[in-house]
Amino acid sequence: MNEKLSNLPSGVRLAVSPLSWANDVLEDLGADISLETCLDDAASVGYQGVELGRKLPRDSKILAPLLSDRGLALVSGWHSGNLAEQDVDAEMAAVASHAELLRDMGSAVMVYGEVAMMTPGAPLDAQMSARRLMPKQDVAAYAARLTDFGMRLAGEYGLALAYHHHLMMVAETFDEISSLFDNSGASVRLLLDTGHATAAGFDYARLIERFGDRIAHIHLKDVRGPVMAEVRSGDLSFNAGVRKGMFTVPGDGIIDFAPLATFVRQSGYRGWLVVEAEQDPALTPPIPAVTAAFNHVLDTFANTPVHQDENHE
Repeated sequence: MNEKLSNLPSGVRLAVSPLSWANDVLEDLGADISLETCLDDAASVGYQGVELGRKLPRDSKILAPLLSDRGLALVSGWHSGNLAEQDVDAEMAAVASHAELLRDMGSAVMVYGEVAMMTPGAPLDAQMSARRLMPKQDVAAYAARLTDFGMRLAGEYGLALAYHHHLMMVAETFDEISSLFDNSGASVRLLLDTGHATAAGFDYARLIERFGDRIAHIHLKDVRGPVMAEVRSGDLSFNAGVRKGMFTVPGDGIIDFAPLATFVRQSGYRGWLVVEAEQDPALTPPIPAVTAAFNHVLDTFANTPVHQDENHE
């Protein structure tokens, strides 16, 4: 085990998303990079786990040895949810094989991203201003469906629902996220994404202050400020922002991760921290990027005061 990992509190582990090697939506980004290269790189740097990416097999009998042979765990995986437009029974049917895989691989959380109500056509290629908004009068019913879904997901698969606030989706802004969580029950947990908060125009620390006790999963994403400003001022699309390099790994952008480290230390958060950045690996080679991120995150924790009740492994 990399000695720097001891900078993390007990029960907190550091993972990396395959997005630094291959994009899940823009399939030309990283098309030439093999799954084995991605996993070997992640393990060699010292990461303890990975999230699902498009190149990872969806059969636990194949996936388990690929990860375990490298000392990696499967952290979680994205589910494209449609509860903004369909009922809970339909969503449970849609999620079944994915939830079974996560359960069989020992994951504790499932990432939920709402893809219903997105701009028609190629939604992530639409201009930022074209995002569809959920009518305020519909939020309570949507939150109720999410609450029911979260309860059933936990009961049937032992998975916590980690709701991913996300650009171009129904919960992008701080007010939209707050309204959703104010109307939902405890089974709806929060995936805190530092990059999506910043790109949506608010400080991620506001989510910690407001909903820290509901955070079940954390994505550590940084933002290149000048590129983000160009995307917003030019009303470009999400995918255009990705291609231009709006997102990057921690330490390479404008985000201060010290408040995040303080939260993790003081709150008793137990779970995964996932380094994640949708980037073009041809422009940002993965190994240097994820190595620098690994060191930046763990150095940030090393420079954050230890809470008096904190235990280390």
